[in-house]
Amino acid sequence: MAVMVSHALDQGVLVVTVHDDPGSDGRAVLLARISDLLEGHAPTSHVLVLDGPAASGTAVGVVLRVHRLCSRLGLVMSVATHSAPVRRLLEADADIGGTRLVVLARADTAIQLTAAALTAAA
Repeated sequence: MAVMVSHALDQGVLVVTVHDDPGSDGRAVLLARISDLLEGHAPTSHVLVLDGPAASGTAVGVVLRVHRLCSRLGLVMSVATHSAPVRRLLEADADIGGTRLVVLARADTAIQLTAAALTAAA
């Protein structure tokens, strides 16, 4: 299962964009790719962008697992997706025991707020 993922550093924030719906068969692959990027880059913050078709119920489960991973690692994490139903699902199901999951409609806003949180914490 090939899941299209890209990444970049923007204002010190690791931005991972998921371009495709991973489908049920691609969940483990997507989770492994994102985890590898987090471990490889060792960022202090992370924005996950669900682009177009990637904004699906399947991706929500992966995002929530990545959020738990980021909470354990002490990373600030935000999610950006244009899909209002996906934003509501993420907000409702996010683990409140760790670092708060910030869910926004626009990637640029998520990156700016996450970078500002880093600056304020420093």
